[in-house]
Amino acid sequence: MDKSLFIFILIGLGFLYFVTNFVGDIQKEDETYQNNEYQQEHKYDQYQSVDSIGQKILNLTGADTKTQIAAWNASELKQEFLELFPDFSDMKRFVKERVRGDTLKTKLLSQINTVESKFFSGTMNAEQAKQALDRFQ
Repeated sequence: MDKSLFIFILIGLGFLYFVTNFVGDIQKEDETYQNNEYQQEHKYDQYQSVDSIGQKILNLTGADTKTQIAAWNASELKQEFLELFPDFSDMKRFVKERVRGDTLKTKLLSQINTVESKFFSGTMNAEQAKQALDRFQ
């Protein structure tokens, strides 16, 4: 490959990287440049915060039930929660410590208990249990 072509490709990739990061920073700082995709992606950011020991939490106190469920399903904490499977006691502790919002917390704990009883009784295998926990509504 010709050296000049290789350098041209590297410069082009560097420029593309710079432009995409620059546009992302502009969208974050200025509401007039935020498109619908950006707003959808960051719709529930207002509910995410950090607790006193530095863990991310989902604080949905005061939000309606529909918003609480949608924010849970869109949050990074849900993936962290699912990684704890099949340790149901850790999953319950995770919900109690890192989720704020009585309605959501009650529904999540109820679903964990239901899935746990079905899993240990043998009516649900590991994959079905994980899918049931992932399909929270």
